[in-house]
Amino acid sequence: MARKTVLVSDFSGKEIADPKWLATVTVKFADARRGIVVAEAHIEDKIAQEIAKVGRQQARRGRRPKAAA
Repeated sequence: MARKTVLVSDFSGKEIADPKWLATVTVKFADARRGIVVAEAHIEDKIAQEIAKVGRQQARRGRRPKAAA
């Protein structure tokens, strides 16, 4: 029997058909005892757009990719 994984937004309940429409929201508390909370959201969810608007973008880690020749 074949199984199909269906991604659903944790905030709105919308089905996320294409992985390009997926946003992973990670909340890391300063108090390590509270742990890290991870939620999946559709990029059109109001909460995801609000977080993207007020949040800041994190810099990439590691080496810079080589320039295309």
